[in-house]
Amino acid sequence: MPASPPKQDGGMLAIDTNVVVRYLTNDHPEQSPRAKALIAKADVFVSLTVLLESEWVLRSVYGFAPSQVCDALGAFAGLPRVTIEEPAIAAKALGWVAEGLDFADALHLAKASDCEAFVSFDQRLTKTAKALADIKVRAP
Repeated sequence: MPASPPKQDGGMLAIDTNVVVRYLTNDHPEQSPRAKALIAKADVFVSLTVLLESEWVLRSVYGFAPSQVCDALGAFAGLPRVTIEEPAIAAKALGWVAEGLDFADALHLAKASDCEAFVSFDQRLTKTAKALADIKVRAP
């Protein structure tokens, strides 16, 4: 169960949401170039919680459409010096966003793949997830 970044000689740096967002939006005259320089020269680790918060910030603060968020985060995850926690889970969740799931819900669902079922009162999630996921989704 990969809960932390892999240890490497020279060290890997875990980055916060604001570094990801500054890198992707290039909206700050001082911080954006620093974020780009850091990611160009250092190995960085992005936790699923940072990915989740980055999605929320890009969508709700910057007005990115879900497809734009997925494209931006997918491209970011593919950078040579970026390591995403549980990349298969993140990729699955980002893919499900394109099929109509909210990213947080998609991430919850992807993380539950080893469970008997995913249970939610959210009828929209239940309906959409039933068509996408390989896990049983039902109401309580």
